[in-house]
Amino acid sequence: MKTWIYALAFGAFGIITTEFGVIGILPVLANEFNVSVDTAGWLLSAFALTVAVSSPFITAFTARINRKLLMCLVLGVFVLSNLLSAFSPNFTMLMIARVLPAFLHPLFWNISLAIAFKEGGAKAVSTVMTGLSIATVLGVPITTYAADFFGNWQASFFLSSAISLIAFLGLFFFVPSLPAEKGGASQNHSYVLKNPQLWLNLVSTILTLAAMFSSYGYLAAFLENITRMNGAQISIMLLLFGGMGILGNWIAGIALSRNVMLSSRFFFVLLIGVQLLAYFFGAIFVPMIIVLSLWGLIHTGGFLVPNIRTTGSVPHSALEFVNSLLTSSYNIGISLGATLGGFVIARYGVHHVVWMSIALLAVTWAISFVSLEKKEPVEATAGEKIEPLVMAE
Repeated sequence: MKTWIYALAFGAFGIITTEFGVIGILPVLANEFNVSVDTAGWLLSAFALTVAVSSPFITAFTARINRKLLMCLVLGVFVLSNLLSAFSPNFTMLMIARVLPAFLHPLFWNISLAIAFKEGGAKAVSTVMTGLSIATVLGVPITTYAADFFGNWQASFFLSSAISLIAFLGLFFFVPSLPAEKGGASQNHSYVLKNPQLWLNLVSTILTLAAMFSSYGYLAAFLENITRMNGAQISIMLLLFGGMGILGNWIAGIALSRNVMLSSRFFFVLLIGVQLLAYFFGAIFVPMIIVLSLWGLIHTGGFLVPNIRTTGSVPHSALEFVNSLLTSSYNIGISLGATLGGFVIARYGVHHVVWMSIALLAVTWAISFVSLEKKEPVEATAGEKIEPLVMAE
């Protein structure tokens, strides 16, 4: 695997830190701008929804442009948008500052995963995905801690801007030029869309991410209001959550490499179980620490399960295209989850938010028993043959 793949991983760390960084300071932003927590949650869901809508279109529109140039552009915009967020005088301006970079966000994710797979296979993809895992380990906790340490929410966005700047410099100096493939936007990927199993996997992806973020998106509010933790304690808990996530990412990778479907179903059951524990023990400080450790260990599997199930049998020529669909599905799920979680909080209180996650996980677990696999191979462009887009049980 080429060493510059690690620069892509750090770039992923930068953009995911910006996307999820607001999770730890949602209560602070709600108080600062005099809005409810569920309204503040739109800083996460609006970002994700914008990514979901723009992903396939922005990927197709820029298919003939040098891939390194595009990824540098994305990180440059993220640097500026975080600075704009820090200087936002009101909630509307903060929302605008959050949404603008979201239009370009899918470019980095789709390109980096496709390039990684072509250059180093599954190991390289796992390396780039580690940037996402580490963002939940360090990105969210340190941006939360920065706001608490300096006593102002702006510090969180300044730190996110600095991380994006370092990622930009790493990409600029260490990643070689990556010209777009010939054919670019003119390449026809309609053959991929004809497989019904792909669509079932995308629906499952949306529900999985919605389940995860309907509760995780409001974790800081849960810990503040139910477990009665202060800002510093919440930062430590988020760090613990993410630290266990790195271990969970490794375990999930091993399990999925052996049996995708069985591991996927086991993931859904485990996440339902830990949410039940959070509901019944959330108000008790020490048990909640144990619950958070288990939650973090299980949570990151939700990023790997949909990706491996969907891309496992996709030909190289369609990777960026399918990744764009996955990116849309991931972010539709995040937006849907944040919206549904906010709905529950507004009507029943933050303590009951886990029930939305449990319901969505139960539906997704049931869907995992449905198979729309085609028995014959699907025709690809230029006579290419691919296997059905489904992983064997």
